[in-house]
Amino acid sequence: MGTSGLPSLQSGGPRSGQTGQQKELILNKRERLLLEKNTSAGNQKQPETESLHAGHRERVKSQFLAAGLDSFQAHSVLELLLFYAIPLKDTNPIAHQLLQKFGSLSGTFDAPFEELLKVNGIGMSAATLIKLIPQLCRRYQEDLDRDKTYIYSYDEAGKRLLNKFIGRQNEVVVLMLLDSKTRVLYCDVVDEGAVNSASIYIKKIVRLSVQYDAVYAILSHNHPSGNCLPSKQDLSTTRWVYEALDTVEVRLIDHIIVSGNDYLSIAKSKLMPDLFNPELE
Repeated sequence: MGTSGLPSLQSGGPRSGQTGQQKELILNKRERLLLEKNTSAGNQKQPETESLHAGHRERVKSQFLAAGLDSFQAHSVLELLLFYAIPLKDTNPIAHQLLQKFGSLSGTFDAPFEELLKVNGIGMSAATLIKLIPQLCRRYQEDLDRDKTYIYSYDEAGKRLLNKFIGRQNEVVVLMLLDSKTRVLYCDVVDEGAVNSASIYIKKIVRLSVQYDAVYAILSHNHPSGNCLPSKQDLSTTRWVYEALDTVEVRLIDHIIVSGNDYLSIAKSKLMPDLFNPELE
């Protein structure tokens, strides 16, 4: 009696005599096996890639902990920083893009938030972290200055006030108030805007001077996009504030103009000798 039933499934192609349905089952089974094999191979490579990334990040972090940022090039500083906002991507090329677009580390940190978002790979979290750094530096420096309670020279006043403008992109007015021994009573922002307009709130300056029982005052503002040289309007504003404070017997002893890491003391430069005597020289 001859054998009957389904034809055997060999490793070769579908044999003659097989029905169309049987041939389709054989082909579908092979496709599933091939797909499973490719998926398995892909899953084996992914952990290897992630491990390579993790290993590089750990080496960069270890280098920082061992030697600090002095051993880092500018792109490596940004690469390390971005680790904490971009967990699953290689941040090295993103760091290079930032430097290419903004020119330097400081240019990157001072870049507008909206411009940072235009860089491929930079999202809300990374842009926020970048903008946090300058202001964090300012808060750190202000905290260090907290125990420096006396001002003995124009240069000391300039350096102290310089730190108040770190990371600021807008024009800001800062008021420093001193007692008769030049001890700092108050030092903070009193207005943000254009110093050459009515946004220096003279009433606030006078009110704070009286509130802290100040004897001396130092005014300061920044030129975010220019140099430290005072304009004619800066000099007029200085006289206006001087005269307003004089009505409450508080003496304005300087107006310091800041731009970047530089500053100019109007009193020390003797641009207005009729107003400023050398109290701090």
